[in-house]
Amino acid sequence: MQDNKLSPLKIKLDKKERFLYIDWNDNHKTCISFGLLRAACPCATCRGGHENMKSEPDSNVFERELPISKMTEIEKIDMVGSYGLSIMWADGHHYGIYTWQYLRALCDCEDCRLKRN
Repeated sequence: MQDNKLSPLKIKLDKKERFLYIDWNDNHKTCISFGLLRAACPCATCRGGHENMKSEPDSNVFERELPISKMTEIEKIDMVGSYGLSIMWADGHHYGIYTWQYLRALCDCEDCRLKRN
Protein backbone atom coordinates (compact mmCIF):
# COMPACT_ATOMS: atom_id res chain seq x y z
CA MET A 1 0.00 0.00 0.00
CA GLN A 2 1.51 3.32 -1.04
CA ASP A 3 -1.01 5.53 0.78
CA ASN A 4 0.81 8.23 2.76
CA LYS A 5 -2.13 8.30 5.16
CA LEU A 6 -1.51 4.72 6.31
CA SER A 7 -1.40 4.66 10.09
CA PRO A 8 -1.84 2.18 12.91
CA LEU A 9 -4.94 2.15 15.06
CA LYS A 10 -3.45 -0.30 17.55
CA ILE A 11 0.08 -1.61 18.16
CA LYS A 12 0.69 -4.56 20.45
CA LEU A 13 4.10 -5.94 21.40
CA ASP A 14 3.82 -9.56 22.60
CA LYS A 15 7.19 -10.41 24.15
CA LYS A 16 6.10 -13.92 25.13
CA GLU A 17 4.95 -14.95 21.65
CA ARG A 18 7.62 -12.69 20.06
CA PHE A 19 5.35 -10.85 17.62
CA LEU A 20 4.50 -7.23 16.86
CA TYR A 21 0.80 -6.87 15.99
CA ILE A 22 -0.53 -3.85 14.14
CA ASP A 23 -4.15 -3.02 13.31
CA TRP A 24 -4.16 -0.48 10.46
CA ASN A 25 -6.62 2.30 9.60
CA ASP A 26 -7.58 0.41 6.39
CA ASN A 27 -8.76 -2.60 8.47
CA HIS A 28 -5.69 -4.70 7.62
CA LYS A 29 -3.96 -6.60 10.43
CA THR A 30 -0.22 -7.27 10.41
CA CYS A 31 1.72 -9.74 12.53
CA ILE A 32 5.54 -9.55 12.34
CA SER A 33 7.91 -11.88 14.21
CA PHE A 34 10.78 -10.35 16.15
CA GLY A 35 13.24 -12.36 14.01
CA LEU A 36 11.87 -10.83 10.82
CA LEU A 37 11.84 -7.33 12.31
CA ARG A 38 15.51 -7.57 13.21
CA ALA A 39 16.51 -9.18 9.89
CA ALA A 40 14.80 -6.24 8.19
CA CYS A 41 16.36 -3.53 10.38
CA PRO A 42 16.20 -0.33 8.31
CA CYS A 43 19.34 1.33 9.73
CA ALA A 44 22.28 2.20 7.47
CA THR A 45 24.60 -0.27 9.21
CA CYS A 46 22.24 -3.23 8.80
CA ARG A 47 21.37 -2.21 5.22
CA GLY A 48 25.05 -2.07 4.26
CA GLY A 49 25.49 1.69 4.03
CA HIS A 50 23.49 4.76 3.08
CA GLU A 51 23.61 3.87 -0.62
CA ASN A 52 21.41 0.82 0.15
CA MET A 53 18.72 2.75 2.04
CA LYS A 54 15.20 2.36 0.61
CA SER A 55 11.70 2.95 1.89
CA GLU A 56 10.90 -0.76 1.39
CA PRO A 57 12.61 -3.80 2.93
CA ASP A 58 14.97 -5.89 0.81
CA SER A 59 13.02 -8.40 -1.30
CA ASN A 60 14.84 -11.37 0.25
CA VAL A 61 14.19 -10.38 3.87
CA PHE A 62 11.49 -13.04 4.30
CA GLU A 63 14.13 -15.75 3.83
CA ARG A 64 16.48 -14.18 6.41
CA GLU A 65 14.46 -14.35 9.63
CA LEU A 66 16.87 -14.52 12.57
CA PRO A 67 16.72 -17.11 15.38
CA ILE A 68 15.94 -16.36 19.02
CA SER A 69 18.81 -14.52 20.70
CA LYS A 70 19.51 -11.18 22.43
CA MET A 71 19.68 -9.80 18.91
CA THR A 72 15.99 -10.63 18.38
CA GLU A 73 14.60 -9.76 21.80
CA ILE A 74 12.79 -6.43 21.96
CA GLU A 75 13.31 -4.37 25.11
CA LYS A 76 10.90 -1.62 24.11
CA ILE A 77 9.35 0.26 21.22
CA ASP A 78 8.84 4.01 20.98
CA MET A 79 6.78 6.10 18.62
CA VAL A 80 8.79 8.36 16.32
CA GLY A 81 6.56 11.31 15.59
CA SER A 82 3.48 10.22 13.67
CA TYR A 83 5.34 8.16 11.09
CA GLY A 84 6.98 5.13 12.68
CA LEU A 85 8.59 3.16 15.49
CA SER A 86 12.02 2.94 17.03
CA ILE A 87 12.95 -0.45 18.48
CA MET A 88 15.41 -1.03 21.33
CA TRP A 89 16.83 -4.55 21.02
CA ALA A 90 18.24 -6.51 24.00
CA ASP A 91 21.72 -6.47 22.45
CA GLY A 92 21.70 -2.64 22.57
CA HIS A 93 20.94 -2.02 18.89
CA HIS A 94 18.44 0.82 18.51
CA TYR A 95 19.16 2.43 15.14
CA GLY A 96 16.82 2.88 12.22
CA ILE A 97 13.21 3.95 12.09
CA TYR A 98 10.56 1.48 11.06
CA THR A 99 8.11 3.73 9.19
CA TRP A 100 4.47 2.73 8.83
CA GLN A 101 5.05 2.01 5.13
CA TYR A 102 8.09 -0.14 5.96
CA LEU A 103 6.23 -2.11 8.66
CA ARG A 104 3.31 -2.68 6.32
CA ALA A 105 5.71 -4.00 3.67
CA LEU A 106 6.90 -6.57 6.24
CA CYS A 107 3.41 -8.05 6.49
CA ASP A 108 3.63 -11.69 5.43
CA CYS A 109 -0.07 -12.53 5.31
CA GLU A 110 -1.36 -14.34 2.24
CA ASP A 111 -2.81 -11.18 0.64
CA CYS A 112 0.44 -9.24 1.07
CA ARG A 113 2.55 -12.15 -0.23
CA LEU A 114 0.40 -12.27 -3.37
CA LYS A 115 0.82 -8.51 -3.91
CA ARG A 116 4.62 -8.81 -3.63
CA ASN A 117 4.83 -11.57 -6.27
